[in-house]
Amino acid sequence: MHFNINFPHLGIHLEHVGKSITVFGFEIAFYGIIIGCAILIGFLIATSEAKRTRQNPEDYLDMGIIGVVCGIAGARLYYVIFSWDMYKDNLLDILNLREGGLGIYGGVIAAVITVIICAKVKRLNAPQIFDTVALAILNGQMLGRWGNFFNREAFGEYTDSLFAMQLPLDAVRNSDVTETMRANMQVVDGVSYIQVHPTFLYESVWCLILFILLFLYRKHKKYEGELFLLYLFGYGLGRVWIEGLRTDQLLIPGIGFPVSQLLAGLIVVVTGGLLIYLWRNHKRMPFLRSGRKYEPLPDKPVGKKRPKAKDRLFK
Repeated sequence: MHFNINFPHLGIHLEHVGKSITVFGFEIAFYGIIIGCAILIGFLIATSEAKRTRQNPEDYLDMGIIGVVCGIAGARLYYVIFSWDMYKDNLLDILNLREGGLGIYGGVIAAVITVIICAKVKRLNAPQIFDTVALAILNGQMLGRWGNFFNREAFGEYTDSLFAMQLPLDAVRNSDVTETMRANMQVVDGVSYIQVHPTFLYESVWCLILFILLFLYRKHKKYEGELFLLYLFGYGLGRVWIEGLRTDQLLIPGIGFPVSQLLAGLIVVVTGGLLIYLWRNHKRMPFLRSGRKYEPLPDKPVGKKRPKAKDRLFK
């Protein structure tokens, strides 16, 4: 197997881009390392945003642990359901996450259900929680797509555009290679390359742009939940286009239409309608107002006495 990845029109030639590293005899996939880093950074973003909005960061640590587990399980289940032919003969492969295979929509759906249940149990404001974690989710999607880069997956159809990416034919799954790719295959130094859209890069950059826009807008939002709706609308808008370029689409059985593209379109329509409606009517809905506030301690305790129970960090 060859490990080169090239961006010929940009003059970028990467050699020996492996899928994993070996540490003390243990092989660790880059996909897993990236997902782990995305989760840790996501925790930092969510807890930082919770402090800024005077919520209890510990609530987000609790919900985050449960949400991450349920989110990964939901993402994997979503992928397996729509790729059942790959797993029906070897069910143990369902547990093998090292090679990728996570459907982001399954993860988001599972995370949303988890947040709603946790908010109900802890008596917290669910729309406020969604807003607080919106940037953390975008961070996860932005970084997580680079796991696809190392796995040589989730790429698009043949292209000769500026950002065209070349992958060795023997480094990708046979089922992801189309006739158009084979017809335009290039041979460099005796190695056959397919030249494709780097859709992982498109989505990562799209998420970065959304992250910056939401970060700048978060202090000007009109109601709780608006930030999360804007995230869903913006992400769905980009995904409708990007999903149409991919060759490894998860298809609806019997119809053959890309399920992620359909979901993205529905999300754009529904969230777009909600944003317009709530822009005019959010003041009539008490549950969209901020939840209870937590007053942090001053930087320095007043006097020499130890702080009383009523002066604890969060009350």
